[in-house]
Amino acid sequence: MKADVIVGIQWGDEGKGKIVDMLAQKYDVVCRSQGGHNAGHTIWVDGVRYALHLVPSGILNPKAVNIIGNGVVLSPESLIKEMSQFDNLEGRLYISDKAHLNLPYHALIDQ
Repeated sequence: MKADVIVGIQWGDEGKGKIVDMLAQKYDVVCRSQGGHNAGHTIWVDGVRYALHLVPSGILNPKAVNIIGNGVVLSPESLIKEMSQFDNLEGRLYISDKAHLNLPYHALIDQ
């Protein structure tokens, strides 16, 4: 089984999302292993804009299973909003039960 790993080595926009999007079209499984809704990238497909922050880029490959992994800091509100961009996610998007939750009260505590 072949696997590719995209790893960033600096803060900021490195273009990882564009590389992942390009590779994701060739894979059966695409995982996001870390990060949160504060970062992301934009993909254009057939003139339609998709803003991805939490959902893995493989979601645009109708044959790929997409996994949000343990190291992702997950804002349920942001995830639901992001998921609304897509029609059929059933059986294609899985979320680790060990992903970290970022809830509204966390932002209040941080103020």
